Amino acid sequence: MANLKEVKERIKSVSSTQQITRAMKMVAAAKLRRAQDRIVQMRPYSEKLSAILSNVSSGSDEESMSTYGEERELRNVLIVPVTSDRGLCGAFNSNVFKGVRALLAQEEYASANIEIMPIGKKSFDVFKKSDHKLVDSFWNVFGDLNFDVVKTAAEYAMEGFEEGTYDRVILVYNEFKNVATQIIRTEQLLPVLPNESDEAEASVNSDYIFQPSKDFIIEDLIPKSLKIQFYKAVLDSNASEHGARMTAMGKATDNAGELLKELKLTYNRTRQAAITKEILEIVGGAEALAADG
Repeated sequence: MANLKEVKERIKSVSSTQQITRAMKMVAAAKLRRAQDRIVQMRPYSEKLSAILSNVSSGSDEESMSTYGEERELRNVLIVPVTSDRGLCGAFNSNVFKGVRALLAQEEYASANIEIMPIGKKSFDVFKKSDHKLVDSFWNVFGDLNFDVVKTAAEYAMEGFEEGTYDRVILVYNEFKNVATQIIRTEQLLPVLPNESDEAEASVNSDYIFQPSKDFIIEDLIPKSLKIQFYKAVLDSNASEHGARMTAMGKATDNAGELLKELKLTYNRTRQAAITKEILEIVGGAEALAADG
């Protein structure tokens, strides 16, 4: 059985850890509120733009959509894994890495040249050790997260696809559902996918009157829409990170509380055993003195 000093030191250590995890949970909760507000406000706008983009893509002729809607032989792929800059957020980052590995395990990517553009320090730290070519210019966007910073990464991917450097661009990120739930998403950014709704709905949704012209829509709206989709993925990941950290730190705080109960029980038992031993020694000594007298 551990002595009283060891148990007391462990109680002190666990109490200190519990204070830290409780503080981290509160900080994550405060950051989550702001991040959640941003993604909740962005999501309807992004989804509507995505629907318009898909319908314009499906309703346009091949020549007008050749830039961003062209399906090519899959030779070069850019994968964009979006993680956090810091850890202590449960399986948040590891789920993204699992998503990338699952993607690379698919047969169609077996012979393709894979390039990784990490977003987030954790992603950068992992993939810089891999055998894949790395685009290391945009991993620190969370240092000052705003649209102007993120759009430079989106523009790099779009220019690469437009110039033929990449035949496909894929985002892998955590979609924010609620504080306790984050859903891993593998989303194709480029080429633009046609609308997945049924034919009747698609025919209705695709019936647009273009003003000022279809060419203007293609040249202006679609690039903006793609940047918005990229930005939404980053905002989703940011909100998911704070939700995952809040949940992880809450569980850590609860676990520390359970451990403290066990340690205090052990401390009291050890202390009681030590007192009992001292009383027995005193009684034994008194009896020995009485016998000698």
